Amino acid sequence: MLIDRLAERITGLGNPIVAGLDPRLENIPEFIVNEMTDAYGETLKAAAEAIFEFCRVIIDEIRDTVPAVKPQIAFFEQYGAEGVGAYIRTVAYAKKKGLIVIGDIKRGDIASTAAAYSDGHLGEAAVGAAKFKVFDEDFITLNPYLGSDAVAPFIENCEKYDRGLFILVKTSNASSRDIQDLKTGNGFLYEEVARLVGEWGKGLKGKCGYGPVGAVVGATFPEQIIKIRGILPDAFFLVPGYGAQGGTAKDVAACLDKNGLGALVSSSRGIIFAYADEKYKNRFAEREFGKAARQACLDMAGSLRGANPVSP
Repeated sequence: MLIDRLAERITGLGNPIVAGLDPRLENIPEFIVNEMTDAYGETLKAAAEAIFEFCRVIIDEIRDTVPAVKPQIAFFEQYGAEGVGAYIRTVAYAKKKGLIVIGDIKRGDIASTAAAYSDGHLGEAAVGAAKFKVFDEDFITLNPYLGSDAVAPFIENCEKYDRGLFILVKTSNASSRDIQDLKTGNGFLYEEVARLVGEWGKGLKGKCGYGPVGAVVGATFPEQIIKIRGILPDAFFLVPGYGAQGGTAKDVAACLDKNGLGALVSSSRGIIFAYADEKYKNRFAEREFGKAARQACLDMAGSLRGANPVSP
């Protein structure tokens, strides 16, 4: 089962890190961008090739240090069909290298539209009698604010194709309070959504004790983490907001159990653009951006272990 494979990778590597692949073209090393624009001109194809090459090198360097990667589709989609193609290639390449892939797509729609999204990302797209795995991520992120019928097709494909979901519950951005912290008759709105996530994932559980229907819970809200963990004791958390957004290893410790399982802690800029950080730029040249990312992963793993020492 996918969730058990995730747990095995976390245990085997000794850390719960997911590296976010947010390949902003303006932050990619200049030599890569120049190489692609020399080959293809200042075109969408050049941009797509640059972001794929950047992600490929990062994946090669960190694949044995982290359990998973999380490509953010927006940074690919903005370049149209070429960018979407680069996203598909990035997902396939990461899986080929043994990484679990979380597609950060945050889809949310209803009825046949939700089914189409689900088939494209988690299941199979049919063309006559032929069927194709298109995006083929292991997990995806999902916006639940259209209700149960926006989630049901994804749950069905989780069961059918052994895939997983991380559903937005309490996101890491400060203005999440505007909606997610609205008071209801039973606490806060994010708590109500957490209860729904528990219902949607009921009956789906791996040998590791967790299920494939998880929650996105920001590291920037440690008190809310504790509340949500109380509501969802057997759901995996995807925890953004570590590092650049202000979340610390101590903040995310409550997400993890005594065995170091129960969550994936995400860092994007802090890993993939480490080469430009003062902490690493004197140790690694621009062309060694992948090695800088690898060191950032190792450093983050050490910080997380220090905050939440796991059982031997």
